[in-house]
Amino acid sequence: MPRIFDSVTLGKHLAVTIVLDDEPMGKSCIRIAVLLIFLFAFVEFALASKHVDREMNDLAKARGCSLCHSIAPGMPGGQQTLPLGPAWKDVARKYKTLESAPERLTRIILEGTGSYPGDRHWKGKAKEAQMPPNAVEISETEAKKLVRWILTLDK
Repeated sequence: MPRIFDSVTLGKHLAVTIVLDDEPMGKSCIRIAVLLIFLFAFVEFALASKHVDREMNDLAKARGCSLCHSIAPGMPGGQQTLPLGPAWKDVARKYKTLESAPERLTRIILEGTGSYPGDRHWKGKAKEAQMPPNAVEISETEAKKLVRWILTLDK
């Protein structure tokens, strides 16, 4: 008689139950089930990441961030001039090892670069324009959320 070995729920899209029997194939089935669990967990993570990317892009557009910044470096639409602000992937690469990066970048978003003059030097990546304060356009909570997302873009 088969017996339930384990039941696992992964995210909101998948539930897996592993059933053992006394047949020699039982261990092979476990290996396949474990492999499937990892595969579905990866798919669930990828779907969640796409949702977060879309949500953060929408937030950035709604708050005006996308007027000066883009996700990836490069000149959108083949422009011959540099963008106003650095690409977020460049920001993530620059700040990924800095422990104070989340707080510092949140302050820069809210207060501008006036208090951090060295942060406006993105030679070859963006015009050396000072970032204006944005506390009127974006809340501190939204800025923190956006910064957490930006810092994941270094890959």
